Amino acid sequence: QVQLVQPGGASGQAGGLSRLPCVALDYTFRDYCMAWFPQGPGQEREAVATISPSGITSYTLDSVTGRFTISRDNAEKTLYLQMNSLKPEDTGEYYCAASFGASACRPGAPPAMFQYWGQGAEVTVSS
Repeated sequence: QVQLVQPGGASGQAGGLSRLPCVALDYTFRDYCMAWFPQGPGQEREAVATISPSGITSYTLDSVTGRFTISRDNAEKTLYLQMNSLKPEDTGEYYCAASFGASACRPGAPPAMFQYWGQGAEVTVSS
């Protein structure tokens, strides 16, 4: 079973940058599609970025393309979300998630396609 640990969140001012990590405690990390799901207050979770098991293919929502970058280090079993040019509307709880195989690695993949979840990390951006 995959366990995902998110060491911490981030806080800062608009225009700043931050990087969120997500560490997988499982040797088969490389077999899983990974994604980031932010959830703002009163909002549902929506995948903002996904990355294939190999790391070769990734997708980001149009709203964050050019600002957010998803990446992974399969040797270190760690997923990252680099967030640049932060905006107050980026504030929320950010969850990493894993789905076995590559079928979930597509734009609009729903949360139900992901079997394992991190505990969440709070991101706060002030104006």
